Amino acid sequence: MITISLCMIVKNEEQSLARCLQSIRDIADEIIIVDTGSTDRTKETAAAFGALIFDLAWNDNFGEARNFAFSKANMDYILWLDADDEVVEEDRLKFMELKRTLESSVDSVMMHYYLGFNADNQVTTSLKRNRLVRRACGFRWEGPVHEVLLVSGNIIHSDIAITHKKDKPYTDRNLRIYRQRAAANESFTPRDLYYFANELKDHDCKEEAIDYYERFLATKLGWSEDCFAACLKMGDCYAKLENRKLQIRSLLKTLLYGKPRAEMCCRLGALFLEEQRLDLAVHWFHSATTLGEPKGYAGVVDYSAWTWLPHLQLCLCYDRLGDTSRAQLHNEIAAVYNPTHPSIVHNQAYFASIRREERSI
Repeated sequence: MITISLCMIVKNEEQSLARCLQSIRDIADEIIIVDTGSTDRTKETAAAFGALIFDLAWNDNFGEARNFAFSKANMDYILWLDADDEVVEEDRLKFMELKRTLESSVDSVMMHYYLGFNADNQVTTSLKRNRLVRRACGFRWEGPVHEVLLVSGNIIHSDIAITHKKDKPYTDRNLRIYRQRAAANESFTPRDLYYFANELKDHDCKEEAIDYYERFLATKLGWSEDCFAACLKMGDCYAKLENRKLQIRSLLKTLLYGKPRAEMCCRLGALFLEEQRLDLAVHWFHSATTLGEPKGYAGVVDYSAWTWLPHLQLCLCYDRLGDTSRAQLHNEIAAVYNPTHPSIVHNQAYFASIRREERSI
């Protein structure tokens, strides 16, 4: 059976760290905690779990901090987590089985990263990360912010998930780091350009975000998943700027990076629905329903677009077209995926009232 070092960088995480460390009981043979300046009881919490604690002066570089944490590991494999991550019981049991059976020839294990949930605790967004890596490979982190672990070799995919339970508000920290780097005329990698654009978009700097997405795509060196997402997000920026022509162009540009995906189809459907171009809206929402499951994608997946959302929108489209039968059918399909969604429940009552009226005639 392999041995595992858990490596983490933390600062003021007393609210979440215990939950994280408790969740990897029996998985980590060693816990490495790199503290970058906590003023709360983070270190005491880590010590209670037997962690080896190292101090590191923070210099706005996540990649360097993670590499420092990795350098302290002593076990066969390294697992990395953030303090607001958790391995829920179902995945903990899967992880224990992986630990027992993993062949030492494996260099990296990719795992799901669950990022968002609905009111029924169903996963709404996820992506995949190289989460467990063989220490002897010496893999390194790159980038001061939105850092990436560069891996190669024998990489396998697991159905184990790490669950993200963010408990702190978002700040402009990452945007400030990027702006400081830009002001210092630092050279940006394609990945830097993409994530700088994301930070600009998230802080409503729409025109700047579009500029950096275009710069990123112009390099022709980006990861295909990031290229797809850049086009999608650029379309969202143009939507806020009310530039429909460039919004459509950006969405269709995703097709340069692979076959159609439900996220793109639903956005185009929504655009045409808003314009009351119902035939086109139906076409794109229907297209989203024919794509199957989002298998093989390592980037962010919006499960609503792949399941209930296009059916709910088709319900609206067909109702406006006067096709009540099809409208009701698609609402019931949507209900299979998301039975408690307020709009779906409202539609069920609406169609029930129509049936009652028809019976009374």
